[in-house]
Amino acid sequence: MRQLDTALGLGAIRGPLGRIVKVALYALVVFVFAGPLLALLVSAFGLVTDPTKLTLIPHDLTLDNFRTAFDQGVLGYLANSLIVVGGGLLLQIAVSVTAAYALARKQFPGVRMVLFLILSTMMLPEEILAIPLSLVLADVPVLHVNLIGSLAGMIVPVGAWAFAILVMTEFMRDVPIELEEAARIDGAGDLRIFWSVILPVCRPALGVLGIFGFTMIWDQYILPLLVAQDAKQFTLALALRSLRADEQVGTGVLIASALLALLPSVVVFLALQRQFMRGLTSGAIKG
Repeated sequence: MRQLDTALGLGAIRGPLGRIVKVALYALVVFVFAGPLLALLVSAFGLVTDPTKLTLIPHDLTLDNFRTAFDQGVLGYLANSLIVVGGGLLLQIAVSVTAAYALARKQFPGVRMVLFLILSTMMLPEEILAIPLSLVLADVPVLHVNLIGSLAGMIVPVGAWAFAILVMTEFMRDVPIELEEAARIDGAGDLRIFWSVILPVCRPALGVLGIFGFTMIWDQYILPLLVAQDAKQFTLALALRSLRADEQVGTGVLIASALLALLPSVVVFLALQRQFMRGLTSGAIKG
């Protein structure tokens, strides 16, 4: 049976020497990518006094770092982050799929201008938007509600993300028009077609948006910094900065808190990795 070649041409290397070279290269790749994560995991359960001397070998294992982190209120900050990312992600997906359906499946004047305006928002860095965003959140137009000092102020701004809208638009454009026409012949309306025909086909794209959207919201730092007015409103990203600035908190406690901040992203990726890979593969085939 013919073996497939690899990107590095390792498939052409035969014999014992070839196996040794492959094992060495694979071990090097695993060490480069998994080494920092393993060092973080080991150090979170160890006594770390110098952040420049992390180790991959466990010794003097203890839970004191996590106990101290919990005493510093890290669980409360983690709960705030989960509330923000949960509400923000649901809102973001709802806005993305509905906006994409209108842009991809409906024809109306100015659709290209709308896409251009959505795309242009990706060109503006967060630092430029910080002051205007804080003014808007302090007095939301039409509603005249002040969202500063509330978790809602961290959720609403991430509800509309240009990247998510554009990705969903491109996926929905590739849905065969015959499926929609067949549904209309059966008497289905726009809402039924959207829910029962378009969304199931775009499930891989939803997996991609779930991972990227979760990561984008979870890593937010400037937005919580603008909104939070009290330590009880801090997300875990802000809490890590506060813990780092506190001289009374040891390095091990900071590493344990960082591990807690890392775990949700890993869990979400593992849960959605199948849909994520299908989404990337579908995009590559369509492109």
